[in-house]
Amino acid sequence: MAYDNTCKYLAEKFPAAFVNWLLPNDRSGDIKILKTELIQEPIRADSLVFLQTNNQILHLEFQTRPYSEPTIAFRMLDYYVRLKRQYSCAIYQVVIFLQETTSEQVFVSEWTDTNTRHGYQVMRMWEQDPALLLSSPGLLPLATLSQTNSPATLLQQIADRIATIDEPNQQADLLACTQVIAGLRFEKNLIRQLFRREIMRESVIYQEILEEGILEGRKQGLQQGQQREAMSFITRQLTRRIGAIAPEMLEKIQALSVEELENLGEALLDFSAAADLANWLQEHQP
Repeated sequence: MAYDNTCKYLAEKFPAAFVNWLLPNDRSGDIKILKTELIQEPIRADSLVFLQTNNQILHLEFQTRPYSEPTIAFRMLDYYVRLKRQYSCAIYQVVIFLQETTSEQVFVSEWTDTNTRHGYQVMRMWEQDPALLLSSPGLLPLATLSQTNSPATLLQQIADRIATIDEPNQQADLLACTQVIAGLRFEKNLIRQLFRREIMRESVIYQEILEEGILEGRKQGLQQGQQREAMSFITRQLTRRIGAIAPEMLEKIQALSVEELENLGEALLDFSAAADLANWLQEHQP
C-alpha cells in the first residue's frame, strides 16, 4: 500500500491543495483533518482521508486497483451513511484511481440496489489536466500520473518545480512522494536520474516507508547484491500478507532475479490472497 499511503500523507500534509483542487468553490480557510475510525469490522480498503471544511466533509479514497471486496461502490455508500450519522453535514466523496487501466470498474460512480442509489465522483489520474497539479506543491507528486503526450517531459517539469522549493523538509518530502508515486508510470532509472536520492533520504515520508520495510527489502536485496537474502525477505512479507506459500509458487519465486524480486516486493503490497501472487507469477515468468 505504499502508493495510496503516500497519497494519504500528501492529503493530510497539504489539505488545502486537495480542497482547492476537488472543491474549487469552497472558500473556507479552516480545514480540519478528521482522525475518525469508521471501520467497525474488517474491510479491506485503500487509504482513506476525511477533510472537514465549511460544514462539509471531503472524503477521499485512493485506489491502485479497480477491484476490491466489498466493491468500491458499496464501500462509498457504507462510508457515506456512517459519516452522515456521525457528523450530520454535507459529504463530498471522491475515488481517485492512480494507475491507468482499461477496466470498466474505474468508470463506475454509483452503487445501485433495488431501492437505493448512491453516487460519488471518480477521478482517473491519467485523464487529469496537469496544469493545476503543477501549480500546487502538494499536488506535484500526483502530477506524474496526469494526462500528457510526453511523460518524460512532464516528469522533468515536476523535478524542476520541486527543485525551486526553498524549504528543505518540504522539498525532501515531495521528492520522496514523487519518486514513490511516479513508480506507477515510469522506469526506475529515469526517476533516479531526475530526483536526488540523498535529499529524499531526509524526508519524513521516506523514513516511514523505510520503517514499514518497503525500502528495507530493496536495501537487503540490492545493496548487498545477494539474491538469497532478497528472496528471504520477500517470502517473509508474502507469508505475513497471504499466509503459507504453496511449494510450486515458492519454486517460481526462487527462480526470480534480484530485479524481479524487487518488483514483487512492491507488488505484494497490494496482495490480499494467494491468487494475487499466482496471477503475478503467471505474468512474470522468468
